[in-house]
Amino acid sequence: MLANFKTTGKTLLLFVICFVLVNSLYAQKPKFNVIAFYTGKNDQAHVSFVHEANQKFPELAKKYNFTYDSTANWSNLNAEFLAKYQVVLFLDTRPEQPEQRAAFETYMKNGGAWMGFHFAAFALTPSAFKQDWDWYHNEFLGSGQYGSNTWRPTAAILRVNKNHPATKNLPETFKAQPNEWYRWEKDLRKNPDINILMAIDSTSFPVGTGPKAHEIWNSGYYPVVWSNKKYKMIYVNMGHNDMDYEHKFNKHTTSLSQTFDNEIQTKMMIDGVLWLGNIKK
Repeated sequence: MLANFKTTGKTLLLFVICFVLVNSLYAQKPKFNVIAFYTGKNDQAHVSFVHEANQKFPELAKKYNFTYDSTANWSNLNAEFLAKYQVVLFLDTRPEQPEQRAAFETYMKNGGAWMGFHFAAFALTPSAFKQDWDWYHNEFLGSGQYGSNTWRPTAAILRVNKNHPATKNLPETFKAQPNEWYRWEKDLRKNPDINILMAIDSTSFPVGTGPKAHEIWNSGYYPVVWSNKKYKMIYVNMGHNDMDYEHKFNKHTTSLSQTFDNEIQTKMMIDGVLWLGNIKK
């Protein structure tokens, strides 16, 4: 009788240990995988943001239980490579080759998720990044070509649309990090597919310091974060750190601000990534 009890006890203990180990392994399994594409070769402010993102996102991935990989090889933008990832980030630029663009469009139309930052939406004809991708700039982003920007990079008060998982936990307004803010060709308010999540609040004006008059905004409506209801996507205009451009005699310009130093701004980005990865916290 006693022997049977000991055997039963050992079996129960072994079962409990196995149960705990299995649940522990399950709990540690990443919930989704993120891949970030970047170029990191042009404007030092964009390069600074890329370095910062590739430092901060792995920390956030560890905290919120997802994986984060990054690559400067845009040839990886193909169906076989993308199949391993649930979320794609464009940190500074966009794909240029037709096969890369086709793979990304297919990925998004098949339910993939994307977050793009700042220059990832830039297009201007004529320029080195001309508007030659109608689906991406006109349908997917909805913004069309680049219109103009503020200068130099300055902070701005942003008004938040809280009717979205990426913004529902934010205050109605907050002061964003210094950034070069973009204006677009198309009025996103007139596009029924676009859900504007953040725009520059009127209390920010004037935005920018010049020296050119058109680099200072004194009025108007400027969306800076939005989503397209037809896709699992968020565009974030942040991604241009302020730089010490005036001291160009230095080998490397110095970053004067960091995008992720703003707790509220960072919360929007991580809540957005968690939504894109279909995660409920």
